[in-house]
Amino acid sequence: MLPRLRVLILRSNRFHGSIQDSLTNFSFSKLQMVDLSHNDFTGLLPTGFFQNLKALKEEVGYDSEYFSYSVNLTIKGLELEFTKTVHMPIFTCIDLSDNGFHGEIPKVVGELRLLLALNLSHNSLTGPIPPSFGNLAALESLDLSFNKLSGRIPSQLTNLTFLEVLRFWNNNLVGPIPQGKQFNTFENDSYRGNLGLCGFPLSKECRNDERSQQAQDEEDNGNGIAFIWKVAMMGYGCGMVLGISIAYIVFATGRPWWLVRMIERDLQNKVSSWFGKKRE
Repeated sequence: MLPRLRVLILRSNRFHGSIQDSLTNFSFSKLQMVDLSHNDFTGLLPTGFFQNLKALKEEVGYDSEYFSYSVNLTIKGLELEFTKTVHMPIFTCIDLSDNGFHGEIPKVVGELRLLLALNLSHNSLTGPIPPSFGNLAALESLDLSFNKLSGRIPSQLTNLTFLEVLRFWNNNLVGPIPQGKQFNTFENDSYRGNLGLCGFPLSKECRNDERSQQAQDEEDNGNGIAFIWKVAMMGYGCGMVLGISIAYIVFATGRPWWLVRMIERDLQNKVSSWFGKKRE
């Protein structure tokens, strides 16, 4: 129950065991800097912990206080010392590197849209990179190296237009590397140790089936509005074809007498009903 805590640095100790999910939804609601690196934590990444980081999801109000702090953080591959006197909010980051976490990365991490740096390297994480990472709009540094991640690199990561440092070293990633925006600026070094990857900037070219699969994935993960537009156009096209077909039948067979008789009968009934009311 530390609802006002903003900075938590426990790096380079001998803490061990798993991190349990909190029993309350208010724990760490203002936390913005988390460094638990270089310990012996194990178990799954705590989903509830990430869900409670409200200060990394949306702007929160702060008192007119100034804070002085000095911490060492591994950001963008460099160990940096921060000594600042600042008014909140401060630099936002999560560093859980050099531990023994296993299992998949929780999708809820993708909700931390104000996060600037994320380091989950040197663990035993498995499964795919969550496509929800494409929602980390402010992210500048992403380090997932030295894990056991598998599958394709999600095309949604090309939405991270502020991403400056990308490290996927020594995983089991496969398939074409997404293209466009920031991904066109990364070099081979970002992907080393993933023998199944192909495409620019690597020298290994992708097979035709891999390219077609990538195009299909990008189409499936595209804008939902585009999909709705396609459905609407299909419906419009079907309606137009049906209308033209009916018009052709009408003009080809002559006057549609069945339609005329139906309209005349309806008009006659209405006129008779009107005269009946007049007599009353």
